[in-house]
Amino acid sequence: MAVPKIVDPWPIRFADVLDAERRIRPHLPPTPLRRYATLDAAVGAGISVAVKHENFQPTNAFKVRNGLALVTTLTDAERRRGLVAASRGNHGLGLAYAGALLACPVTVCVPEGNNPEKNAAITALGARLVVGGRDYDESVQVAQRLMHDEGLVLAHSTNDPRVIAGAATITLEILRDAPELDALVVAVGGGSQAVGALVAARELAPELRVYAVQAAGAAAIHDSWHARRILSRDAAVTFADGLATRSAYELTFPALRAGLTDFVTVTDAEIATALRLLLSTTHSLVEGAGAAGLAGVGKLRDRLAGARVGIILSGGNIDAETLRQVLTGEI
Repeated sequence: MAVPKIVDPWPIRFADVLDAERRIRPHLPPTPLRRYATLDAAVGAGISVAVKHENFQPTNAFKVRNGLALVTTLTDAERRRGLVAASRGNHGLGLAYAGALLACPVTVCVPEGNNPEKNAAITALGARLVVGGRDYDESVQVAQRLMHDEGLVLAHSTNDPRVIAGAATITLEILRDAPELDALVVAVGGGSQAVGALVAARELAPELRVYAVQAAGAAAIHDSWHARRILSRDAAVTFADGLATRSAYELTFPALRAGLTDFVTVTDAEIATALRLLLSTTHSLVEGAGAAGLAGVGKLRDRLAGARVGIILSGGNIDAETLRQVLTGEI
């Protein structure tokens, strides 16, 4: 009888996380992990929430970790060639920041109608902005064409072990500051944060429950997780643009399948409610993807009763018009 092939679901090891931390630390100090009594009171059910402020990064988003983790591994020849990436904003910002810091030209492909303030921030850091495609997935195709036509190095926002290792440094810091946590609730766009959390937790806190949350209008990875196979969707519709992907990814999906405790979705209205609550309790700005973790805590409230729970405010780059709609209850 043939022996079934055992496929390792883990795209990185804990040693890769430590190595990424070593590379990014000269450029990025740890971000704060804070608790807010008013937030705990609002969440209720005896849940204590630890808030990781990735919205305090120099690009206002965690993906600067990913960008630096990637660019710091490039050879001199690769840096001279330059990078190209598709992004809804924060991955592009992280690469643009790293490129400016480490003398590497960066091209960022964004979809039509992308957040204008993220676009402006990318170009302000010296990156070339290319607009093309109706959504993130089509912008990936634009980036791939530029890779072939111009000889650029492709920097995928998810399907790269260096990116995942950079994202894992978030949970590395969380568990050093709060080893007593019972659970993390992590938003998923491509899955680098969640897989990074799983890799760090396997080493530092094996009993930690890691839950994933995705926008209901962009639920391809959630649906894939429950179906136990990679699925694609025709559209990804959510104001939380950092979550607007239409497919699961081959590098992160197996680890999500192997390690997550559960995977839930939240509506845009639930994300907007969480965003307003974070504004009133932490008094710091978050974007939709950054509020999705708290929205997930609300969805999982009964299961998390009495637990010490970590969430990640993954970014704060919300544009003025979207913020207005959130504050007035239009979303």
